[in-house]
Parts: sequence; C-alpha cells; structure tokens
Amino acid sequence: MKIVVADDDPQMLGALRILLGSHGYEVVRARTGKEALDAIVDEHPDLVVLDLGMPRLSGVEVIRAIRGWSRVPILVISGRSDSADKVGVLDSGADDFVAKPFSADELLARIRALTRRSVGALEKPIVRFGAVAVDLGDKIALLRREGGEEPVRLTPTEWQILELLLRNPRKLITQRTILTEIRGPQHVGDTGYLRLYIAQLRKKLEPDPARPRYLLTEPGMGYRFQPDTELDGEV
Repeated sequence: MKIVVADDDPQMLGALRILLGSHGYEVVRARTGKEALDAIVDEHPDLVVLDLGMPRLSGVEVIRAIRGWSRVPILVISGRSDSADKVGVLDSGADDFVAKPFSADELLARIRALTRRSVGALEKPIVRFGAVAVDLGDKIALLRREGGEEPVRLTPTEWQILELLLRNPRKLITQRTILTEIRGPQHVGDTGYLRLYIAQLRKKLEPDPARPRYLLTEPGMGYRFQPDTELDGEV
C-alpha cells in the first residue's frame, strides 16, 4: 500500500518514513504543498498523510485541490489542535485529523481505519436499512420521507462510527475498538463520549430512537448494526 507523506519538517518526514516503512507501507515523501500535489498525481497513492503548515501551498489548499478530482483518503497531522482548525480541515475535505505530538500506535490505527473504509467503499458503497440509504463511498446519507429523500447531516465523528458499524453487519464492535479507531488507544475509557454519539446517530437515523432497531447496544460490551433481512446483499 502506497502512502504520500507531506511535511516540511525533515525530522518528522524521516521518522514517518521509518515508522510506516517498518509496517509494510511504501512511502513517497514531499516537503512542500506543490511536491505533495505532484506526488499524488504521479503516484496514485492509497492514502495521503499531510501536515498543514507547508510552503508553496498550505495543507488546506492541497486538500481542496485534491478534492477537485480525487477521493483518496487524507489524514492531516498538525501541531494546531484548536477545534476551529480541526473543523476547518474536515470541512475542506480531509477524512481525519491527528494533533502533534501523537503516538505511533494512534497514527497506525487511524491509517488502518481509513484504508479499510476506502477498500470497503469499493466493494459495497451503499447500505440500506429502514428508510435510510447510506453511500459510504461519497459519504451521503439519505432519509426517505413522503415528499421524497432528504439528506441527513452527520458530523465527521458520527460518520466514523456509522461506517465502522455498517461495514461489519451483525458483528459486535466493542466500545474499545470504536474508541481506538476514532480517538486513539489513549481514549478507550471515554465510553460516555461514545454513548452521546450513538444517541445522536439514533436520533437522526432510527425510526424510533428510544427503541432502536438497527443500531443496537450490547450492554457492557459495545454496539452492533442489525440490517433488514429483506435487504441483505442489496447495493
């Protein structure tokens, strides 16, 4: 699997090359925004790891340029940890954000999550349950009503949780697994945070949020997506 890594810090660039290379990834390095774009065009990577503060096109400018023609997963790494920066980056088209300093385990977990979702989107991009249709490739959720279908607005974190559940129908996904994927291994105890987002997803997608039919809780363990039997295998 090929990853373009873009960072203007030579030490960080070298450390990421060693870390990712030791886990079997092919790494293409870029030191400026322009080099990053050129590498993405020439190399057709499976993932882009991108720093925000680069010369000759900022990280946000690179993201917007990429999204004009490609859906390659983009993981932003940055020393800017302000929530406004994170929201701006995600709204620009990035798929995930990791604040520096970060652990190797967290970075690798987020890379695995992004690449799994990318592969899964090619295999089965649309999941239907109840009155909902979710296009995992284009990140669009539609809710069927009497007047037709209308889009459902989901936050980036809600998307991460929903995708993980939908790509594993009927399987128990533990709280620890979900929190590791969306927040990193140091946040596996944030179960209250996870319950809040599950409640929001049910409010937006379940016909009766108080009695969920599709996004089920396994008490003390985790969550499970239960699809409609009659729609199994439908794309």
